[in-house]
Amino acid sequence: MSVWWLLPLVVGFSFFLTAALRRYALARSMMDVPNERSSHSIPTPRGGGVAIVITFLFSLVSLCWTGWIDMAFFIGAFGTGAMVAVIGFMDDHGHIAARWRLLGHFVAGGWALFWLGGLPELEVASVVLHLGWIGGAFALFYLVWMLNLYNFMDGIDGIASVEAVCACLGVCILYGISGHQALIWAPLLMVAAVAGFLIWNFPPAKIFMGDAGSGFLGIMLGMFSLQAANVDSRLFWGWLILLGVFIVDATFTLLRRLARGDKVYEAHRSHAYQYASRLYGRHLPVTMTVLLINVFWLLPIAFSVIRFNVDGVLATIVAYVPLLVMALRYRAGELEVKAVNPKR
Repeated sequence: MSVWWLLPLVVGFSFFLTAALRRYALARSMMDVPNERSSHSIPTPRGGGVAIVITFLFSLVSLCWTGWIDMAFFIGAFGTGAMVAVIGFMDDHGHIAARWRLLGHFVAGGWALFWLGGLPELEVASVVLHLGWIGGAFALFYLVWMLNLYNFMDGIDGIASVEAVCACLGVCILYGISGHQALIWAPLLMVAAVAGFLIWNFPPAKIFMGDAGSGFLGIMLGMFSLQAANVDSRLFWGWLILLGVFIVDATFTLLRRLARGDKVYEAHRSHAYQYASRLYGRHLPVTMTVLLINVFWLLPIAFSVIRFNVDGVLATIVAYVPLLVMALRYRAGELEVKAVNPKR
């Protein structure tokens, strides 16, 4: 049974729910007020990502009902997404200590892995690896890192939404050409859920995603990639390539801050995309550049892995090298010396 009819309903529901959440945030003074670590200059409502969470989770029910996803993935995704969103929502309303927040993230990641069946075998440089419990531990840290890096990268208008739309649409193409059409529906409905919110979040943003939405997106994309790895190892590398902009910027920035001895759990604005937005004085050029990189650089490389059977590790390295150069060019992880008043 086709569920194409569900897509416009999901976009519309997400759009109107975001509008309602914006009114709620304004009424409750849930505002993201600019400070010295902000990348915006105007107080803006936050928490709009809850619309993505609610819309997508309810659309998952339809997918499960029509048989397009299996019950195990549904239970894992619904439970994991709900846990992460609740933690993020509570943090949006009042600060939660980093250690308790991180503990919750690991519990959510563990729940996801239980229903996914852990990390499947992966093909690395033509060698099939069976990693066992080590792979399970790696997969758990991978999911928690995906959750947190997405939260770190949600710092300027539209960037997290655009990244999710590009990655999910790109992987739908990969699923189609590899003959795994059954996997298309979950990421396609995620595109629809994010699109309704993006109308409000596109620069200049009228509402921000908040931790509930960004963390939810990060761990859901991580789950999608592990689900795909269970079907075809090449699809996992495809996911890593498509998410390259976020993975490279967030990971390189974290490593640089760790090496300097910074408290990495504290808020900052030293990611490459944040430096770039201050350099150009606007968020739109940076967000649109991320879109163009995804479409014209990362998608063709991911396509080559599936269509022409290019080695996934080699393709990922090729995809990441220019991104790393850009991260260095835009000072990712460098200590900010001079305060700047950016525009939002």
